[in-house]
Amino acid sequence: MESIRAFAFRLRAYWTLLKSLQAGLLTITGLAGYMSARCPVTNWQALVPLIGSLFLVIGGSTVLNMVCDRKIDLRMKRTCRRPLPSGIVGIREATALGLILAGLGVAWAVSLNPLYGLVIFAGLFFDVVIYTIWLKQRTPWSFVWGGIAGGMPIMAGRVLGTGQIDLVGVLMALTVLCWIPIHILTFAQRRAEEYRLAGVPVLPNTHGERFSSVVIGLAAGATAVLMMLTVWQIGLRAVYIHTTLGMSAVLLALALVTVMRTSHRMNLALFKMASLYMLGSAMMIILGT
Repeated sequence: MESIRAFAFRLRAYWTLLKSLQAGLLTITGLAGYMSARCPVTNWQALVPLIGSLFLVIGGSTVLNMVCDRKIDLRMKRTCRRPLPSGIVGIREATALGLILAGLGVAWAVSLNPLYGLVIFAGLFFDVVIYTIWLKQRTPWSFVWGGIAGGMPIMAGRVLGTGQIDLVGVLMALTVLCWIPIHILTFAQRRAEEYRLAGVPVLPNTHGERFSSVVIGLAAGATAVLMMLTVWQIGLRAVYIHTTLGMSAVLLALALVTVMRTSHRMNLALFKMASLYMLGSAMMIILGT
């Protein structure tokens, strides 16, 4: 009985390292990218390889990021109880887990389509090496590279569906790239002091909260415009385009209010809306195709 409990405890710790909600959202964007090519997933033979390869690489990338960020996490109240800084999972154990997951995911992706595998690997490289290891503790603009990494799953899905990198795939990736600053900077504004103590440069601390809010507003505007261009290029029916337009209007309204008058409540509302917007837009593409 004790061994079963210990095994379940270990699995829960691993699941925490994966950041399942974040990994799940990015996986759904990849599914949307695939289905945007009019490739409906009607059976498990199509669904499992797509979702499996995406989730393995995204999850492996997240675990490796956790390994790289363990000292930062230890200095922050919000993250000090995570499995690595708390010592629940060892560094070697987590590194092995991340490499195995990412390696299996990339190999699976390459077996499906070499270009699909290359795009997924590019996302892994940008996320772990460029964003986390190289730039995160050096510049407050590192989130741009995190955005590039975040845009790879949706582009990869499109590549798997079409066999090539096309305009729609680029628009989708750019949409996620512009969406990432909303997600990251609203959070950085709420946790600015923790980031300062942890030695991580973020725009609210290096350039001021007002400048950070303006960047969020511009990012929201670019996200909405690019998403509308995307759904128009895909050729969704009017109901899905209008629904996406409505969600874009709400996102822009919240961003505008945040720019004009930053508050904790509005910041939190925009942070939550950003995730709901990306999820909702991906679902419009999935349902509309």
